[in-house]
Amino acid sequence: MGQRLAILDDYQAVAFDYAPWAELADDGVDVTVFTEPLADVADSLRDFDIIMAMRERTTFDAGLFRQLPKLKLLVTTGMANAAIDLLAAEEQGVTVCGTGGSPAAAPELTWALLLAFARKVPFEDRRLRAGKWQSTVGFELSRKTLGVLGLGKIGSKIAGYGKAFGMEVIAWSPNLTEETAAAAGARKVGKEALFRESDVVSVHVRLSERSRGLVGEDELRLLGPNGVLVNTSRGPIVDESALLRGLNEGWLGGAALDAYDVEPLPADHPLLMAPRTVLTPHLGYVTSQSYARFYGEAFEDVRAWLRGDPLRVLTG
Repeated sequence: MGQRLAILDDYQAVAFDYAPWAELADDGVDVTVFTEPLADVADSLRDFDIIMAMRERTTFDAGLFRQLPKLKLLVTTGMANAAIDLLAAEEQGVTVCGTGGSPAAAPELTWALLLAFARKVPFEDRRLRAGKWQSTVGFELSRKTLGVLGLGKIGSKIAGYGKAFGMEVIAWSPNLTEETAAAAGARKVGKEALFRESDVVSVHVRLSERSRGLVGEDELRLLGPNGVLVNTSRGPIVDESALLRGLNEGWLGGAALDAYDVEPLPADHPLLMAPRTVLTPHLGYVTSQSYARFYGEAFEDVRAWLRGDPLRVLTG
């Protein structure tokens, strides 16, 4: 009897454009693609042996693994996924494999959001299409201070972009050294100083129990009525209720966001009505180059596992 593979959350319906999934029929694998979020994850997936998950769009915790008795292989895009309980997977006998990703996609989207906010691009685009002409005054990034929260691979690229635009760059993360900061073209400061001194703070830390709520009301008030928060990392790193209060009450200058506490963002979510925002639907990794690697290496993971030699295995 053959095996069943579920490809989850293919919102753009492009999975078969980036990998030869049809070839798995030769291995006795039947492939099903889901292009919408699942209303009942356990019920929808209980008959699948293999699942490919797109980033953190679906949470695989211990409770879900127990409801998926047939599941033997879970492939996630990327080599880290905070939505997968790796220890629970191991206890249930589920192999978890990952893929590489694009180093450029998320940093470029981050900078696109910041430029769009600074020059009011979405608002002016809508006004121009409505027959209006020049209704706002933007601001230049040059000579402003960019604060980078988390100076890893993505944060270091953002620091480089800031320098290229003539910004002063400062950075903080819990284990950051002065030498690492200097190598990225940034000056190491304390967390409080990062928000107090910056005109723009861009968030680039991984979501964990330690980083959840890392940016709260105190930090946002330090950033102030002229400050801008950019978050292309994960929504729960920022206290969403404090962010909304800051925007609606005017003590935070603005926000450019690509990640949210709940995704997809509900149609009635208050962020959609909040002033001084630029919002995108978690597009950080959504590029043709990124998808080619995600789907291509996920296909490799599945075929390697079927042949008894799994690739890029993730463990807790």
